[in-house]
Amino acid sequence: MTRRKVSGSPSATIGGNPVRRFRISDLVLDPRNPRTHGDQNLEVVRGSLEDYGQVEALVVQANTNRVDPLYKQAYDLFWTFPPDASRGSGPVRNFVWDHATSEGHKRHWVVDDNIQGFYRLNRNLKVPVGDGTVFRCMEDFVERYTNVAMAGPNYFMFASRKNDVPPFTLNTRIYSCNLILNSAPFRWRGMYNEDVDLSLRMLKEGFCTILFNAFLQRKAPTQTMIGGNTDAFYAEEGTLPKSQMLVDMHPDVARVAWRFGRWHHHVDYRGFKRNRLVRDPLVEVRSGPDDYGMVLKDEPVRKLPRS
Repeated sequence: MTRRKVSGSPSATIGGNPVRRFRISDLVLDPRNPRTHGDQNLEVVRGSLEDYGQVEALVVQANTNRVDPLYKQAYDLFWTFPPDASRGSGPVRNFVWDHATSEGHKRHWVVDDNIQGFYRLNRNLKVPVGDGTVFRCMEDFVERYTNVAMAGPNYFMFASRKNDVPPFTLNTRIYSCNLILNSAPFRWRGMYNEDVDLSLRMLKEGFCTILFNAFLQRKAPTQTMIGGNTDAFYAEEGTLPKSQMLVDMHPDVARVAWRFGRWHHHVDYRGFKRNRLVRDPLVEVRSGPDDYGMVLKDEPVRKLPRS
């Protein structure tokens, strides 16, 4: 295939590498990418491209014009894998982190694509939320402190409405829906359990994490949805490699355990109780409760799969 240049000279550089423009018709998709998208996902991607364009630079192999994302090439897998092995979602998450930082934002969200809904846990009821107000609640609470590196909602199945649970748990792992401090000196790494690894590295450096029980995410259980890590890793390998990688990353606090018919990791977070929240003296907190305008409404029941 002949490569037709739209721009004869580099329009920018990234890491000293020239960035050139090419026609989309000249690019060759990487056949190693196993993911396929339904009509709804394609519509979302199409709308994003129309609104923002392709904001991530792509590396195009000179001899084949095959597309390889720059972040994919630079990603730290921790273990050694074949060159054509999937990198998972980590490279995209690192791009989002850098992009949010370049736009001047203090924090950013990364949210898994298999979350079925969000809930507020209050007065022994898990109530589905109808908009993004709970995200604002979490953001404002985190802003009260100077040393919270990551926060997010707990899993629906891990917060019982029949037991007393605190509004948040301090200094533990943040899964699947992550509010991240852009200035924190970390990036995503590894093939598996990236959320836990990132949480542990933050905690070991003295930062705090906040896991909200007042706000919950209902996520599809591991290995129940096609695409993503299910297709790339778990369908063939099971869960032992992902648990073992975390132990190799953090042998001081992690171990492998067999539970519920498959391998899991077990992490001891007790040593991080010494990490204390540091109030930001510049943030004024109003006294009394604030429901952020949220009200209860009767809506038809929408049944979701049990989890």
